[in-house]
Amino acid sequence: MRYLAAILLALVLSACASQVDTGVSEAAGTPGFWWGLWHGFVFPFAWIGSLFDPDIAVYAVPNSGGWYDFGFFLGITVLGGGSWFSSKSRSK
Repeated sequence: MRYLAAILLALVLSACASQVDTGVSEAAGTPGFWWGLWHGFVFPFAWIGSLFDPDIAVYAVPNSGGWYDFGFFLGITVLGGGSWFSSKSRSK
């Protein structure tokens, strides 16, 4: 029952999420899945750079929307290691 309540709560909260219309573009040259994948992979380095240089961004705006977001997510979680490194059991 707790799992069902947690899933229902997650669905209700995610239903409120939206992206600003000016943040999505279908024009040629707009960052899509592959750029999102790359930006997700280099996120740690871009984030550190953004602390020192205001011209460095960790997320491209405008982008192609869902496909860019999916690539960004995969880049952070899969290519960037994500939680894999912390989930490995350490030998004593």
